[in-house]
Amino acid sequence: MDPSEVEFLGEKRLVSIVPNFNSDVIHLISGSVGPFRAGLPVRVPIWLAVCLKQKQKCRVVGQDWMNVENLNERKEMEKMSKLFTEMPSCHYMDESQILLNIANDDISDSDGIRIAVKDIWDIRMSKLRTSMDAFMKSNRMHARVDHLTAMEINGIRPLLPHALDQMLRIQYANVREENSQQSSGSI
Repeated sequence: MDPSEVEFLGEKRLVSIVPNFNSDVIHLISGSVGPFRAGLPVRVPIWLAVCLKQKQKCRVVGQDWMNVENLNERKEMEKMSKLFTEMPSCHYMDESQILLNIANDDISDSDGIRIAVKDIWDIRMSKLRTSMDAFMKSNRMHARVDHLTAMEINGIRPLLPHALDQMLRIQYANVREENSQQSSGSI
């Protein structure tokens, strides 16, 4: 799965919009949304919010977790914890990027939100690289990592299988070398 596929999954998350039109319920494959009444908030998938915003048919309301104070608290919690903390959304990075790109004018303090989300991402990715390094050095066969988001897992997916494959090859080479030394030493 590449980042665009992870983002596609994130676009299914619901967000509130305030439409500037009236319409009955819209029946979609993924479910029904609406009815739409001008000035009254309604929850729709992010992809639909993007479509309506681009057509200037709505105003996007930021997610509840998308405020600078909340994100800065999460950032501090992430810094203080050795383990990964639970994120407010399993697609926080995707959601914030999509919504801030199309509704920058609708969401208050969008620059502060963008910076806080990027800081959280950087902290978590650094923690993930450190965890991967410790895992590789421990020669363990499995690891438990809670509270990782799909995009974070996708970020290490290309590297981890290759690194584990190389570690396995090194271990097999060491075993073969030890076996050949034992068999030559016993003659």
